[in-house]
Amino acid sequence: MRFRDKVALISGAGSGIGRATAQMIGAEGGTVVGVDLDQAAVEQIMDGICRAGGKAHGLVANALEAADVARVVRQTIAACGRIDILVNAVGGSTIIPNSGATVDVLTLDEWQRLLAFNLNGTFLFCNAVAPIMKSQRSGKIVNISSIAARTGSGSSLAYLAAKAGVDALTIALAKVLAPKIRVFSVSPAGVDTDFVAGRSREQLQKIAEKLPLAHVTTPDDVARAAVACIVSLTSSTGIVVPVDEGRHL
Repeated sequence: MRFRDKVALISGAGSGIGRATAQMIGAEGGTVVGVDLDQAAVEQIMDGICRAGGKAHGLVANALEAADVARVVRQTIAACGRIDILVNAVGGSTIIPNSGATVDVLTLDEWQRLLAFNLNGTFLFCNAVAPIMKSQRSGKIVNISSIAARTGSGSSLAYLAAKAGVDALTIALAKVLAPKIRVFSVSPAGVDTDFVAGRSREQLQKIAEKLPLAHVTTPDDVARAAVACIVSLTSSTGIVVPVDEGRHL
């Protein structure tokens, strides 16, 4: 039970990476506060954690709205008394019709929407939780980035810029919040969620066959990396952890 007596606030907990991380932390004794816009989804996930013997609360909020984020943090403190872990899992590239739009096709509105969706929520939660962790003199923050920020390919220009921003924010926060608060970025590639929407198992297998580890990254893979950052990287901060099935080789 590596998370006994720890409180984890997780955005985007109703699906994908956020859901997988919430379930892992909940299964290991942590109290999970899951946040999502989809009330039915987040309540279902939190109920499942509770039925399995864990502790969890579901909150409905928009991670891109400062007032919503502030309310969530207040409610978490009121219910749990502290926040030991923050996982920022809101993000993705498919909120615009052409997720791979090149610079000559991408509109300003699409650029702004992708930047906001992938960067603003991470900033707002870090901004609201950092003072609490500073007063506790302890805490772990895990932001979800993307290997696309380093490769410069695989999605639209705005998505790449936003995820690079997440990595830069992670490094900057790690410096100013050290030594008591550790900040990490987990950088997956082609996670088996939005990335594979509309792809068949056969198509996924063809993708996997081209990778050194012959495996398409899943939300559980990313969640395990997030958990490892929290519990194992006790002498590190500000690092970007790739979960890319060997794509960097």
